[in-house]
Amino acid sequence: MSGWANSRRRESLPKNWARLRRQVIRRDGGQCTALHSDGTRCAQPGTDVDYVVPHSLGGSDDMSNLALLCTFHHRAKSSSEGGRAAALKRVKTESPRESHPALDD
Repeated sequence: MSGWANSRRRESLPKNWARLRRQVIRRDGGQCTALHSDGTRCAQPGTDVDYVVPHSLGGSDDMSNLALLCTFHHRAKSSSEGGRAAALKRVKTESPRESHPALDD
C-alpha cells in the first residue's frame, strides 16, 4: 500500500511537482542526502523528495527547500516531525508540587 493511499497531501503539492521532483533527483544524483552521525552521506538510493522545512512551518516549494531522501531517512524525519507537531498541540498543565513530608512544618 502506498503512503498516498489515505492521504490528501498530493492535492497540496504544486502543479509542477513532477518537474520539481525530477530536478531534485537529478541535482542530488539519485542518492539520499541524509548524513550519518560520522558526517558521511547515506549511500542508499533516494526515493522520496522531502521538504527540508515543512509547509506547516512556513517552508516553500523552492528547490533550496527540497531534498532527496531514502525511504528509511524519510520515514525517520517524518516521524520526528509528527512527534514535534503533536507535542506543540498538547495542552501543558502544571501539577501541584508535593513537598517531602520531612520538610513540612
